[in-house]
Amino acid sequence: MADGIVVVDNAVESRFEVLVDGKVAGFAQYRLRPTSIVFTHTEVLPGYQGKGLAATLIGQALDMSRDTGLEVVPSCPYVAKYIAEHPEYADLVVKKQH
Repeated sequence: MADGIVVVDNAVESRFEVLVDGKVAGFAQYRLRPTSIVFTHTEVLPGYQGKGLAATLIGQALDMSRDTGLEVVPSCPYVAKYIAEHPEYADLVVKKQH
C-alpha cells in the first residue's frame, strides 16, 4: 500500500476507514449480520477524491471480510460495481435465496 495510506475496521462506527497520514479520507459503512456483512455506503471526502482511495478501501475491506469468514451483501452501488470489476471477490457475495 502507498506510504501513509492504511485501511482500518472502525467497529465502533460500523465502518471501514481509509486513512491518509492518520486522517480519515473515506469510509465504507456496513451492518454486521451473524454470517455476513452488508455494505451500505461508500464515501471519499472532498480533497481526497480521484486518488483511487475508494478502490483501495473496498479491496481491503473485502479482504478483511474474507479473512473473518463473512459473506458480503453489496447494497452500496460502488461495492457492487467494484466486485463486478474484480471477479476474484465474486465468491464472497451472498447467493440469493429462492
